[in-house]
Amino acid sequence: MQYQGKYTNIITIEPGKRGGKPCIRGMRITVGDILGWLGAGKTVEEIIDDFPELTREDIQAALLFAADRDNGTLLMAA
Repeated sequence: MQYQGKYTNIITIEPGKRGGKPCIRGMRITVGDILGWLGAGKTVEEIIDDFPELTREDIQAALLFAADRDNGTLLMAA
């Protein structure tokens, strides 16, 4: 299943920012950062408390982006 429509306005990739890694809305917070925090046991609420510029939608978009990337269905315009 492809989720691309759920994150195309949230996940951004800029060559000069964080080494071209996928970021959240042009910020310096990467999809990998969010996955790492969740994997380490942080809750969505804890992440938002630590980074109030993030929203639940941002975190969901990071998860959906990672799912598409893992499933080989990622299609992003450069």
